[in-house]
Amino acid sequence: MATSIALLRCFFILTCLQLVKAVADCSHVALFPQRPSVKFDIVLTEGDISPDGHSRKGILTNGQFPAPLLELCQGDDVEVSVLNLLPYSITVHFHGIEQRLTPWSDGVPGLSQRGIKPRASFTYKWKATEYGSYFYHAHQRGHIEDGLYGPINIHPDNSVERPFASITSDGDQQKAMRKAEDNAQSIMLSDWRHLTSEQLWEAAKATGLDAYCTNSLLINGKGSVSCLSPDTINAFTSAAQKQVLNGSHLTDIGCIPPTNMAAQGPYPHNFTNIPDGLFSGCTPTTGHEGKENILVYPNAGYVSWNIISAAGVAALAFSVDEHPMYVYAVDGRYIEPVLTHVVNLVPGRRLSVLVKLDKPPGHYAVRSAVSGINQILNTTAVMSYVNALGGTGEGTSTGYIDIAGTNTTADVSFFDEKLAVPFPVELPAQTADQTFVLNIERFGNASYTWTLGNTSFPLALEDAAPLLFFPDSDVANSARTIQTKNGSWVDLIFHVTSPIQPDHPIHKHSNKFFLIGYGEGLWNYSSVSEAVRYIPQSFNFNTPPILDTVSTLPASTGPTWMAIRYQVNNPGAFLIHCHIQVHTSGGMALAILDGIDTWPEVPAEYRLS
Repeated sequence: MATSIALLRCFFILTCLQLVKAVADCSHVALFPQRPSVKFDIVLTEGDISPDGHSRKGILTNGQFPAPLLELCQGDDVEVSVLNLLPYSITVHFHGIEQRLTPWSDGVPGLSQRGIKPRASFTYKWKATEYGSYFYHAHQRGHIEDGLYGPINIHPDNSVERPFASITSDGDQQKAMRKAEDNAQSIMLSDWRHLTSEQLWEAAKATGLDAYCTNSLLINGKGSVSCLSPDTINAFTSAAQKQVLNGSHLTDIGCIPPTNMAAQGPYPHNFTNIPDGLFSGCTPTTGHEGKENILVYPNAGYVSWNIISAAGVAALAFSVDEHPMYVYAVDGRYIEPVLTHVVNLVPGRRLSVLVKLDKPPGHYAVRSAVSGINQILNTTAVMSYVNALGGTGEGTSTGYIDIAGTNTTADVSFFDEKLAVPFPVELPAQTADQTFVLNIERFGNASYTWTLGNTSFPLALEDAAPLLFFPDSDVANSARTIQTKNGSWVDLIFHVTSPIQPDHPIHKHSNKFFLIGYGEGLWNYSSVSEAVRYIPQSFNFNTPPILDTVSTLPASTGPTWMAIRYQVNNPGAFLIHCHIQVHTSGGMALAILDGIDTWPEVPAEYRLS
C-alpha cells in the first residue's frame, strides 16, 4: 500500500501538521448511511518525550502524545491513513472494533498485514458498526508502551436505546445524562516505563525475568515519579503481598523484587543484567505539563467520561474523591447502570461513567493506583468545578482509595464487570459446537515466556507471511492456531494451570464474546455442558456480560479457569492474547482462523505483492 503518491500526500500533512478532525454532531446521521467516508491522516514520528519528567524516546502521533481522538458516528465508513516516519516497522490496531467484513484492517502483523515499513504508508478502512468507547494503539512488538495510543469515541445512532431510565424516571435528569454522553470526555489511563519497549524486551531476554513493574502512572499522558519512603511502603504493603514476599520487602519503586521465587518461578535468572529502573531505582521527577486538570460544568448536572486503560502491565483502580460514578457501558456496550465508588481497569478495558456534579464548587482529586499485588504506585489528577475559587484541591478532598488502591472505609464499593448485566440482555446459544481448552502457564525454562493453548506464540511470527493471505500455511495448521466454521458457536476455556500467576487480561479481536463462567480449581471437563452438571453455580447463561476484554481469576494458591462463548460471524484471521504487553511478547497469544470454510476474498488494494 506504500505508494509515492500517498507518501507525497502525507508529507504535506506533516508540513501542515494536520490534526485529526472531530465529528461530534451525529444528529443528521442515520444508521449505516450512504455518505462519504470519514478520513483521518496519522503521521508517526519518534521524539524525546517526558510525560513524568524522565526523558526517553517515544512515539508521537501528529506531533502529540497521547494520540489524538478519533470521534465518529455509528454507521460511519472510516479511513485511517498512517504514514510511518519511525525508524522501525509498525502497525495500528483499533481495539474493540469488530472489523466486520474488513479483517485486513485489524492491524496485526503476521495475521492481517505486514508491518508498515519506515517511510511507507497504509490505509485502514472499516465501518463503525458498533457505538461506544474504543481506542487505537500500536500492535507490532511492544510499541504500545512507547506511546502510540489514542481514544476512539463512536456516538450511538439515535435509534439505540440508552439505559439512563434505569437510573431515574425524571425526564430532565435523563436529558442531562444524554447530553453528558453526547459530550463525553476521554480519560486515558496508562503506566509508563523509563525503558523503551525494545530495551524492556532485551532486558527480559538478558535476565530471564518477567518485567511486571512500571515507573509511573499517567492520566491523559501526564504524571510524575513519586518516591515513597521505606516506612510508607511497608505501611501500605498488603497481606497478600506479604505472603508472596515471605519476609522480604518491596523495592524502592514499591515493586516485588526480582529475586522473589514465588513471583518469578524456579527458572534461571541473570540478576547482573537487570537495568536500573526495571525493578528498583527511584528518582523523583515531575512532568513538565504537571497534573491533568479536568474541568466540569455543574450547571450541566452530569459529566460523562470514557475511561480507557492503555496500560502495558498494571491493573488500575480509578476514583474521584467524594463523587460516586454510574458505570453505564463496558467495552463500548451499554449495561444496566451500576452506582459505585471505584472502578478497576485491566489493560485494554474501557468503561463509560456518569458523574453527578452536585458537590460544593471546588477541586477534587482524581485517583489512579495499581490494584494488583505486584506494585504500590499511584498518581492523581484534579477535577475542577468551573465556578471553584483558586487552589488545586490537593489534599483537601476525601478519597475512596489510598495510594495502594485499597478502600479507605468499609462502605466503599468497587465495580465488578464480571457481574455487569447487558442493556439490553442478549443470550448466547445454550450449547457450543466446538470447545478449546487453552492452558496458561510459563513456557520453556524462563519466567518471561508463556503459553496460551498447548504452545507459545513467538514474537518472530509477526514477521511471518500473514495468515489472512495464507490460511493453508504451516503456521495455520499448527498448534499456534485454532480453526472454526462460520456460523458456529465456540467455547474458549482459559485454564490458569498453576500459581502464582496474576489475573491475565485476555483480549479477543473481532466480535465480542459472552462471559459464561469462571471459578477456582482445575478444569477437568470435556465441555461446558459437562461442567454445568457438576458446578452449575459457576455459570451464568441468563445475563452473561458481553465483552471484548476480560481477566482470568488470579491464581494465588491454585489453578483457576474462565469460559467465554462467541459466535463465528466474521471470517478471517484474528488474534486472542493477554493484554499485558510483556506477556504477549512472551507468547501468550493464539491465532483464531474464524470461518475457515467461508474464507474472505481480500480486496485488490490489500493483496500482498
